[in-house]
Amino acid sequence: MTKWSTACLDWESRIVEGRSLVPFEPLFPDEAEAALEVFKSLRMVGVSGNPTFGEACAPFVFDFVRAIFGAYDAENGKRLISEFFLLISKKNGKSTIAAAIMLTALIRNWREIAELIILAPTQKVAGNSFKPAAAMVRADPELSALLDVVDHQRTIRHQLTKAELKVVAADTNTAAGSQAGFVLVDELWLFGKRANADDVLEEATGGLASRPEGFVVYLTTHSNEPPAGVFKEKLEYFRDVRDGKISDPHSFGMLYEWPEAMLEAEAYLKPENFYVTNPNIGRSVTKEFIQRKLGKAANEEGADIDEETGEVETKQIVLAKYLNVEIGLNLRRDRWAGARYWEKSADPTLKTIKDLIDRCEVIVVGIDGGGLDDLLGLTAIGREKETSRWLSWSHAWAHTDVLIRRKDIATKLRGFEKDGDLTICRDPTQDIVEVAEIVERVNDAGLLPETAGVGVDAAGIAAIVEELGKLELGEQCIVAVQQGYKLNGAIAGSERKLKDGTLVHADQPLMDWCVSNAKVEMRGSAMLITKQAAGRAKIDPLSAKFNAVMLMARNPEARTAPTYQLIVI
Repeated sequence: MTKWSTACLDWESRIVEGRSLVPFEPLFPDEAEAALEVFKSLRMVGVSGNPTFGEACAPFVFDFVRAIFGAYDAENGKRLISEFFLLISKKNGKSTIAAAIMLTALIRNWREIAELIILAPTQKVAGNSFKPAAAMVRADPELSALLDVVDHQRTIRHQLTKAELKVVAADTNTAAGSQAGFVLVDELWLFGKRANADDVLEEATGGLASRPEGFVVYLTTHSNEPPAGVFKEKLEYFRDVRDGKISDPHSFGMLYEWPEAMLEAEAYLKPENFYVTNPNIGRSVTKEFIQRKLGKAANEEGADIDEETGEVETKQIVLAKYLNVEIGLNLRRDRWAGARYWEKSADPTLKTIKDLIDRCEVIVVGIDGGGLDDLLGLTAIGREKETSRWLSWSHAWAHTDVLIRRKDIATKLRGFEKDGDLTICRDPTQDIVEVAEIVERVNDAGLLPETAGVGVDAAGIAAIVEELGKLELGEQCIVAVQQGYKLNGAIAGSERKLKDGTLVHADQPLMDWCVSNAKVEMRGSAMLITKQAAGRAKIDPLSAKFNAVMLMARNPEARTAPTYQLIVI
């Protein structure tokens, strides 16, 4: 068999020029064309005139179908590319495409009593996939004679092979024990919000191990929050395959997203560029529709409600859903001004507290939070040797109570744990002990100031202060940092230093999230940083950073080692 690659190294020029994002020809052309003939014959019910897919579809759909079905080696009963990923903007016919792909698989399948499933994150999304599939069958007399539609079970059954296509909602646990050989996962971004998504997908795709002819297809738009969980993992993996960083010829991703230069220039705001992530533009979606969405989002009172989440469609959500602009920092109108410069201020070479110690002449430590329903955040800021830039590194701790009480952010926290930026505490005092160990490490390196070296919330964290007291740092080393309006200097100072490049930070998704959660409130002439939303939005490591900024602004000096003089009489 000739070797092939699923990498698409020139995807940026292809996507701008409107060319195919499939970089390879079908491995088995006959299989590709046979399946495409079935696919093109299906009718798009609900579209004016009920045209067939062959009459009304955009070329990108046929490219994707060829890639999927053209990877099947019929002679050996094995599919050579078995995992597929389609990232595409909302309103590009994704659920209808999903239904048609799986109906084609049901018709082309040869295995008797085979299982095929479309796995949706919710009942509503499941309905979005089943309804068009059922309508396609009923719109064609030949299909109606071949396939039985069982509405109450969301099932379509092949009368000859007895194979069944089922549309399953993950929140009903009906994916457990699946033996499906063909699986399509719809709206993967919503699975990224589920704490048990890995287990659900493992159950749903377990049948592929004994069915080499099968495939799994992931379809998704971008998330209304920074990517998390299984969505983040799959997105990053398929990007790396596309970019040639990972060689995996058995996986292929068709990702409609923006070239970096266009993101930097905010070219996605120009209607003439909307086609870049909307390959179905002019068919199921129009430039005018997206423009109206953006206009409504700019006026919060007139903004639409997202049909999937029930949330108000902010400008950032509209950009994410309808233009596939990935949400990094949630740049709301009430955002902290420093968020605008945060991502550009990351230093990828600054990874650990050791890096900070090695590069700095003095280091101060800020600490904030620590309740069982909260995070405990620590940020260490050092003054770099030679450049005098401020370098910032952070870490957080969470007790299992947070994972239980705040299930909506549990997946995010587990992701930060994998990154190495957050510790899930197994012991009630683990966070306090480890905070003290970091402070001790800085102190042992001779970099902690004798005066105001460690700053904590003025409300005090008694257990932490007590643990730090064991280090014998001196009475003046641990200080209470006044909060509220008295932090204005640290907040405004951080903004300016981020903009001019004299404050850089470790590249940590944890801190990106905290910065995105930070909301500015004006009380009189005072500027306060608060959480974007109660409970699920945590900012403790960022608050710890402001505490550390207050101390570094005093221009501290590291502890001076004692000197000795020998006098001979």
